[in-house]
Amino acid sequence: MQPVRTVGIITKPHSERARQVLPELLEWLRARGIEPRCDEETAGYLSGVQGLPRDEVPEGTQLVILLGGDGTLLSAARAIGGRNIPLFPVNLGGLGFLTAIPLEDLFPELERALRGEQRISRRMKLECELRRAGQTVSHYEALNDIVVDKADIARMIDIEARVDDQLVCLYKADGLIVSTPTGSTAYSLAAGGPIIFPTVGAIAITPICPHMLTNRPVIVPDHSVITLISHARDEASYLTVDGQVGEPLQHQDVIVCRRSPHELCLIRPPRLKFFDVLRLKLKWGER
Repeated sequence: MQPVRTVGIITKPHSERARQVLPELLEWLRARGIEPRCDEETAGYLSGVQGLPRDEVPEGTQLVILLGGDGTLLSAARAIGGRNIPLFPVNLGGLGFLTAIPLEDLFPELERALRGEQRISRRMKLECELRRAGQTVSHYEALNDIVVDKADIARMIDIEARVDDQLVCLYKADGLIVSTPTGSTAYSLAAGGPIIFPTVGAIAITPICPHMLTNRPVIVPDHSVITLISHARDEASYLTVDGQVGEPLQHQDVIVCRRSPHELCLIRPPRLKFFDVLRLKLKWGER
């Protein structure tokens, strides 16, 4: 990692813990000659600090510090975009699969990161194009998942899924999830999908409450191109990216998903491994 002269700070909204720790964090950084760039949520907790739109915070930084939960991390990942900037995630949220650094370890782990001793996990992202009548109308990147699901109450939708032009299935279901290994412990897991080790080169396709109980999750190589076609009527289905952004779909809209050329550089605690996180967060092995 480059010598750190400027850091971005992105913060969970409405967090009393963030309000308490931020003054100390800024003082700690400035004592080391490091200039902070704060998003508008962070600036709202402080006096005399000018906030920036979240997408502008990573510009010119060598590190982005996140104070929040996994939802805030997904937003921060979108803000970083294709920049090769490590993300330092401190857990102020609940479950925290991705924000694995506890608040009490903030300063020791930050000191370690500034010395270049951090462990970085490179996380695959997905990109998707929304095509309508042969034209690309939207483009998104996802760290967790790309989802097509129903917009109507108690009404299933028809989704055609293809992998590299091979027909997989014409699903009749509440929706369909295309997830990265990172996203395998998110919505896909709740829908019955598999847990995928973060470094495995794979993409999971998981139906949501399928009409046919034989429709099971499928894992495909990460070089696959996955095409989803919505056969639902106009605005009866919805495209959602990382559970945070998206738009309603029209009949015969086509969503093309593939591995993004960009990855997220996620700083992890040196002693906390993937299965430690699973045992901790999923309460595995408890009596």
